[in-house]
Amino acid sequence: MAEERGTARVTCTAPVNIAVIKYWGKRDTDLILPINSSLSVTLHQDQLRTTTTAAASRDFTEDRLWLNGEEVDAGQPRLQACLREVRRLARKRRGEDAAAPLSLSYKVHVASENNFPTAAGLASSAAGYACLVSALARLFGVEGELSEVARRGSGSACRSMLGGFVQWQRGQRPDGRDSVALQLAPEQHWPELRVLVLVVSGEKKTVSSTAGMQTSVDTSPLLKYRAEVVVPERMSRMARCIQERDFEAFGQLTMQDSNQFHATCLDTFPPIFYLNDISQHIIALVHRFNAHHGRTKVAYTFDAGPNAVVFMLEDTVDEFVEVVRRSFPPASNGDQFLRGLPVGTAVLPEELVSAVVVEPLPGAIRYLLHTKPGPGPQLLDDPSQHLLGPDGLPQRSA
Repeated sequence: MAEERGTARVTCTAPVNIAVIKYWGKRDTDLILPINSSLSVTLHQDQLRTTTTAAASRDFTEDRLWLNGEEVDAGQPRLQACLREVRRLARKRRGEDAAAPLSLSYKVHVASENNFPTAAGLASSAAGYACLVSALARLFGVEGELSEVARRGSGSACRSMLGGFVQWQRGQRPDGRDSVALQLAPEQHWPELRVLVLVVSGEKKTVSSTAGMQTSVDTSPLLKYRAEVVVPERMSRMARCIQERDFEAFGQLTMQDSNQFHATCLDTFPPIFYLNDISQHIIALVHRFNAHHGRTKVAYTFDAGPNAVVFMLEDTVDEFVEVVRRSFPPASNGDQFLRGLPVGTAVLPEELVSAVVVEPLPGAIRYLLHTKPGPGPQLLDDPSQHLLGPDGLPQRSA
């Protein structure tokens, strides 16, 4: 922890996670307790991450928050809930440790930046709150189980507190103490697994996840059936697919669960449409590609937004990326179209092109991001990476 002029600073990074068995709906909106368990893959921070610096000082007169360079209201209830929980845990710990360095009454300044579009259905709140809680916990000397604290900021944030393959247990207790995230397998468990994010839109979604899921809970009979009957069986099946690294079964179940989640959005009244025309073209393309090969080689999932996340094994990446490039030719940013991990070139057989690439839609996909499973939150030790200066105000990026 860096400390200058009485200001303590900590900087962490945290990952995005993508649910393959979806969470949708809360049984307690204050504690953010889900109506069903969920299971996700943590994506690598080299490609998708939030970076957060938390600072505390006796000189700060109020809590302040900057997101992607813009100051926003630090009094947001969820942010304050996380701060309260971290301070409570710190106070509990300090009962055992009288030499605590930092006063819990100090106000905090927080600066957070994403290297991907915020609120576009790419789990920005999950990475954001996981990063916030990781930084605050380090700042105030809190260790141990923190997924429960992150959950108070954003439900899916509890899954971003761990790397690899993560289960968020629904839990039974009304106080939420058993609604926590557990690692099913580390990121190295399935080294061949790759993830391609097809960014359709970086715009903010019209119906936020928080508002959308509450309407679904209130109005969708399908959601109730899904939570009580469908998800428990799918959770155990998905865990088995991952443990056995069975891509075909993993891929089919991932697509089925994504489809059912969006069906519950349609079953909501009034209906919610997170997918758009391009999302539907991607779904059809994936099914044509798999049908051509006679097995599930690629699998889509969509969160509450139009961007597709497509899973595949490493040996399929080059060919599928070329199929996407032919189906959605880049408009003007050809050199920026492919980002993330390197992708090789592929020569497509003519029969594949005629069966799979039906009607190209130029410019429909803004870019592709190639990544893989990765670790949970990381502490940055290099003081030059702090987003806040010694005065607790944002540092200007060079």
